[in-house]
Amino acid sequence: MSRIKIAQIGINQYSHSNEILQSISKQDSLFELVGCVFPEGEKERLPNKYARISDCPELTLEAVLNDPQVEAVTVETDEIHLTKYALMAAKTGKHIHMEKPGGINLHTFEELIETVKQTGKVLHLGYMYRYNPYVMDLLEQVKRGRLGQILSVEAQMSCFHPDTLRQWLRTYPGGMMFYLGCHMIDLILQIQGQPKQIIPLNKSTNCNTDAQDFGMAVFEYDNGISFAKVSAMEMGGPARRQLVVSGTNGTVELKPLEWHVIGSGYYTQKTEYTETIWGTTGQQHKSPFFDRYDGMMEAFAAYVRGEKTNPYTIGTIEWE
Repeated sequence: MSRIKIAQIGINQYSHSNEILQSISKQDSLFELVGCVFPEGEKERLPNKYARISDCPELTLEAVLNDPQVEAVTVETDEIHLTKYALMAAKTGKHIHMEKPGGINLHTFEELIETVKQTGKVLHLGYMYRYNPYVMDLLEQVKRGRLGQILSVEAQMSCFHPDTLRQWLRTYPGGMMFYLGCHMIDLILQIQGQPKQIIPLNKSTNCNTDAQDFGMAVFEYDNGISFAKVSAMEMGGPARRQLVVSGTNGTVELKPLEWHVIGSGYYTQKTEYTETIWGTTGQQHKSPFFDRYDGMMEAFAAYVRGEKTNPYTIGTIEWE
């Protein structure tokens, strides 16, 4: 089967644009990268990020959108511009992989959704934890009822960010919860569906900024309480990133949710608890090293080619 002709629109300041481009380039049996577009003055605003990918052929936005041979695009601009460029691509019939969580304007995002429904193309968001091997296995266990009735999900994703990034969080409603908390919300909703009530607890640490750099949200369900927690001021935060799912038949803890080792990739540590005896340490497992972006982009290619059905297509989760 021929390779997918793909272009990238944009690079972003604090997200995964360079890693996505590198993954596409690396998987050259799946993709033919035709070039990059740098809107919003990105070459000048982000010289360090641009320097790492400056060998990518530069194209104009019009050339990409008007070329029918370009089947797909990755939209990797700063989050505030995501839906604007994704909507342009959708209207010209492109398959789209775009950075999460989908912009700050709900009306524009809904227009994007409706356009994609009409074209029948793939819309794929950059929630990389969806393709973590242990997360995928955990979601399958939940789906098959192996953990019994789910009682709670605890999801945390924190960092210790510099003042410049925390000040940048003022751009977005919800601040840190918008920026990284969306990953945790995505997992909670997949596991438990629509809550009865959501209680937002977003705050500012007031450490050199009034941005909401601490975020927490409580999700109320019939059988218990779940929560998502993020902080941009937590020393040791990356090591404490975790997803804990507790059910009547067992508990699974992924911690660290992902840990990066330079030169090797990422791994996840898992502990499974199925005993009620006090002091039980659980069964511990460590995943093989993996590239958190390769699996995601490989899946996108399979969806574009029609080899697999995207489980995250519009309307996958049906609210009661």
